[in-house]
Amino acid sequence: MNIDYILDGLKERADECAIVSDGKEYSFGDINYKYNEAVSFIDRAGIQSGNIVAIVAEFSPLSIAMMLALIERNTILVPISFVVKNIDDYFRISQAQFVIYAENDYRIEKINRAIEHPMLLDLIKSNAAGIIFFSSGTTGEPKAALHNLEHLMKKFMTQGRKISMLTFLLFDHEGGFNTIMHALSSGSMIATLHERSPEEVCNIIEKYKIELLPTSPTFLNMLIISRLYEKYDMSSLRIISYGTEPMPETTLKRLHKIFPDVKLKQTYGLSELGVMSTKSENSESLWIKIGGDGFEMKIVDGLLYIRTQSAMLGYLNAPSPFDEEGWFNTKDRVEEKDGYIRILGRTTDLINVGGNKVYPNEVESVLLSFDGVKDAHVYGEANPITGMSVVADVSVDDGNNNREFIKKLRRFCGETLESFKRPTAIRLKNENFSSQRFKKIR
Repeated sequence: MNIDYILDGLKERADECAIVSDGKEYSFGDINYKYNEAVSFIDRAGIQSGNIVAIVAEFSPLSIAMMLALIERNTILVPISFVVKNIDDYFRISQAQFVIYAENDYRIEKINRAIEHPMLLDLIKSNAAGIIFFSSGTTGEPKAALHNLEHLMKKFMTQGRKISMLTFLLFDHEGGFNTIMHALSSGSMIATLHERSPEEVCNIIEKYKIELLPTSPTFLNMLIISRLYEKYDMSSLRIISYGTEPMPETTLKRLHKIFPDVKLKQTYGLSELGVMSTKSENSESLWIKIGGDGFEMKIVDGLLYIRTQSAMLGYLNAPSPFDEEGWFNTKDRVEEKDGYIRILGRTTDLINVGGNKVYPNEVESVLLSFDGVKDAHVYGEANPITGMSVVADVSVDDGNNNREFIKKLRRFCGETLESFKRPTAIRLKNENFSSQRFKKIR
């Protein structure tokens, strides 16, 4: 695949800082040098165009250089984060023939496997580079979305805005891939994270004057709870972009109060469709416009459907989710207003209480607005009368771990929520409600 627009940029900006990783700065020239080393490595390993190659890594100069080398070689890339536990399933489903581990150095394993899936064979026959993203669901086998990389990377041929940013999203997340390719094509500096804690994020923002923080609502709530933004100088921040899950309105308003001069931008993307352009109504609003070149959307019975040129070719281990006209049902229920939409939540997360629809995010937002509640996790439980009932686990401030606090919280819910949305049980929990990918566990 022709990525000269990226490789030429590495040479043109040779002396500029490209990546800060583990406290060390690497220039674009350094990345170019490591890219050439990666090319030599895959030549020695016998990796050829059309091979399926898994990279187990996090973002680093080594992994980024290897990714570029494999894309240029027209392989089918399978990025896998170190946090993945069922890694052998990923190798099997993707039909990986090589596995490269990129940490302090490269280590390679070869798997003697014949490619059998028709979509993989068609992509290989077309001599196009590809990439496979796995869904991050917590139950069942992860779905493997196969993309033609030329479709995903077309937008990076036009140089974007230069802005220093963090690589918060993981190595195997499509949003993380989007961040890296934007940085390389625009000449932006990126800083990697050793751990995704509020302390380290704030420290890196202060130390390297980071302007863009791409993250999740779950992490932003953790940041608010920690109050570490008061300890560090966060004045360099210009944009906080959030996605991967619905944002509680309470969290958004608190964030805007803490960072009044920072643009809060909601993003939207799916592993099946790619990352789309978005425009938030304003920093305090959950209403957004989504679109971009080669993109169409429609709303049918309150559900968002999308058709786009950057859509995946299909799943390797599940039926095609596209209808005959190429529309994809996102399963996101939305409201529409003056060209803007507001995402209420996934239909799969819906709690049906006697025929009434309850979205966990709405109830969680109310709980988070009550003074003393740090985090909340709302879900449905079977009920013999209504079919389902709303249940809430809450994490509270020290000193509120008592029945009197729960009684006050129940009274607040009674005054704020419609009867069918009120939790029938509120349970105090001293645990983390988020996954390793900083998404609320559903």
